[in-house]
Amino acid sequence: MARKGRDISGWLVVDKPAGMTSTAVVNKVRWAFGAKKAGHAGTLDPEATGVLAVALGEATKTVPYITDALKAYSFTVRLGQATNTDDAEGEVIAASDLRPTDDEIKQALSPFVGDIMQVPPKFSAVKIDGQRAYKMARAGEDVELSARPLWVEELILTDRLDADYVTLEMTCGKGGYVRAIARDLGAALGCYGHVTTLRRVWSGPFDAKDGLSIDRIEALARTPDLDSHLHPVEAGLYDLPELRCTPEGATRLRNGNPGMVIAAVAEYGDECWASLDGKAVAVGIYKSGELHPSRVFNQ
Repeated sequence: MARKGRDISGWLVVDKPAGMTSTAVVNKVRWAFGAKKAGHAGTLDPEATGVLAVALGEATKTVPYITDALKAYSFTVRLGQATNTDDAEGEVIAASDLRPTDDEIKQALSPFVGDIMQVPPKFSAVKIDGQRAYKMARAGEDVELSARPLWVEELILTDRLDADYVTLEMTCGKGGYVRAIARDLGAALGCYGHVTTLRRVWSGPFDAKDGLSIDRIEALARTPDLDSHLHPVEAGLYDLPELRCTPEGATRLRNGNPGMVIAAVAEYGDECWASLDGKAVAVGIYKSGELHPSRVFNQ
């Protein structure tokens, strides 16, 4: 059965509060807009705050590009304790009186920058044989997760609150677990560590300072004022080259066929998006003056 609701498209930047799941945020946004379709780009842990980019309608077709985009996090690490969840929600499973100096911490950060391999936390949504790791971990099963590649653009120490707490900032690519960074940094320093606070500062083109709180979303629900906070569908394509197409080219693309485009910046084989009058028509592969569409927009 088709979901009832408005055909409204665009991106809403939410400043997610602690204690709310990413799915609950999406459901709240969908309700507030009365939207037919909604999704998000990049899950945040329930206790994390900051940017959760919610896509409505046609913007859901651009979710993979925001999910793949660089993201920045600010987080606090509690030194001297490891927990079974790698955050403050879990049980302390190991402790140490050792406290590294600021210089020792800074030196230990460099191996975590660039192309690294990271083992996700056992309490994570990663699937093992079709089962979520956190469900298996909660059931007391021994969870063995494989290391996976992660690009870390930057990891810096920004504050030393006291002997036990340090604040770090990380910019990374898709699939990074801040809790795993805290766990592995604590291990590298020989003192253990876990995350106590986590905030996503920005995600691709979306910044926390532009985010709406849940209270504000509820206050503006079902009003034109809320609609005015939507970013265009095209914001989700900011990282791809834009090609202009003719009205004829747009018609062909909308029908799923290759369409003629004017390419000033693209090379053969590049993934690009085609626009007509500033509106996204399709995403696809550029070949010899034409875009071969993989996703088509109805707007």
